[in-house]
Amino acid sequence: MRLARRTALLNIALLVAAAPPPAEAQRAVAQRAPARWSAVTGRFDAFAKAAGVVGGSAVLVRRGEIVGRHRYGLADRTGGRRVSDRTIYHWASVTKTLTAVAILQLRDRGQLSLDDRVTRWVPELREIHDPGGAADSITIRMLLSHSSGLQSPTWPWSSGEAWEPFEPTAWSQLVAMMPYQRLHFRPGSRYGYSNPGYIYLARVIEKITGDPWAVYIQKNLWTPLGMDRSYVGATPYHLSADRSHGYRVRGDSLTDVGADFDPGITIPNSGWNAPVDDVARYVGFLTGFPADPAARSRHDGVLERSTLREMWTPAVETGAALPEFASVGLGFFSLEAGGRRIVGHTGDQAGYRSYIYADPAAGIGIILVFNTTNDGGAGEREMAALAAEAIAALRP
Repeated sequence: MRLARRTALLNIALLVAAAPPPAEAQRAVAQRAPARWSAVTGRFDAFAKAAGVVGGSAVLVRRGEIVGRHRYGLADRTGGRRVSDRTIYHWASVTKTLTAVAILQLRDRGQLSLDDRVTRWVPELREIHDPGGAADSITIRMLLSHSSGLQSPTWPWSSGEAWEPFEPTAWSQLVAMMPYQRLHFRPGSRYGYSNPGYIYLARVIEKITGDPWAVYIQKNLWTPLGMDRSYVGATPYHLSADRSHGYRVRGDSLTDVGADFDPGITIPNSGWNAPVDDVARYVGFLTGFPADPAARSRHDGVLERSTLREMWTPAVETGAALPEFASVGLGFFSLEAGGRRIVGHTGDQAGYRSYIYADPAAGIGIILVFNTTNDGGAGEREMAALAAEAIAALRP
């Protein structure tokens, strides 16, 4: 009875917190949103309630400008801090798109070929258990398209014991585990999602440029795109008041994962932290519409439009259904919807779930992010319905 009473009180508190403040800016943005935006936000709330989500945000970006915003619940349940436009989320595997863009930058600058063997820069991969010697045939293109045959998890231990680190903390740990891993299929023959594959791509970036991955991304993506509140690792002191906590729901139990955690060596595949406005600037770049004229020339210097279109071209079928994508290209996933190619990526780590869907031809994208994961799978039907509604709202 006490648990039921506490749960009821928590639900009431979350419903109150989910109501957006009557700010003039909020109303002005709502007036520019398309008619379907209200259907998206309704589906957003339905999923959040079904999955026990503590807080989340949704943003609609058209021609580089935010034309729809929605906030739900709390960024910090214990502190009673509501989600705001400044709330900083963890974007998990959406980070992989940054690594992919960096690789294509180096390709366009003539510093590598997508068909180069990865062992040219990461010779340690030859230590993977591979009687046929196929590891030497893995190319950069295969890592980008998740068709290398490498395993999906970076860390093979996940029983939740106190001695287990969240992720490997050093490159040496990955190398030490390589003789005890194996290729799961012939490289290039089919799809198999691989997190460590993107750590190996980051290793290529670092070997070629001499910069740590985060330094390269800061200099070559975040700074030129004006994404000045994006970071990896521990939250800087001046942003700590805006950092959301992550949460996990297991049955009737809600666990606060905390504001910060150590992604260790996996930062290049899942380390990005940022508010939705920074991610909206990134979507503006992807869809070809910078948020202000001064940024246009900077965008052109980050990556050519023709290269982005190359990255979105389907290379391998995934067999996945919504809210995931049916195919993958070079770092970006995609699907067909009414004759349009919808591109993007999803993420799930440390309690956070994130989704980006964009129609580059129409110059429009939607960003969905939640600070809670339900380990029991509650709300999955509602999430698929939300994804379908979001994609429908991308029509120009």
